[in-house]
Amino acid sequence: MSTFTYTAGTAQAVGASKPSEQMALSEGTVNFDAIVELAREAGMLVTLDGQIGREKYESIVGSLTAFRRFIHALHGSLAEQFTAS
Repeated sequence: MSTFTYTAGTAQAVGASKPSEQMALSEGTVNFDAIVELAREAGMLVTLDGQIGREKYESIVGSLTAFRRFIHALHGSLAEQFTAS
């Protein structure tokens, strides 16, 4: 299994309907909520490990097959953004 852990707190909602449309970089801020949703859609498990104040600690775990699906979805999302710009 592959594991990726990140700390939320700088995520911004962009207002798109699908996670792949929410991946926009806005003033240097990445929408981590959209990235996590792409991981879920790829079949990965997202768990809340803990929370201190507003800071959340989450883990994303899954098979290599699910990780590959996630990478393809992320790549496609970023490619759409850069070709639309």
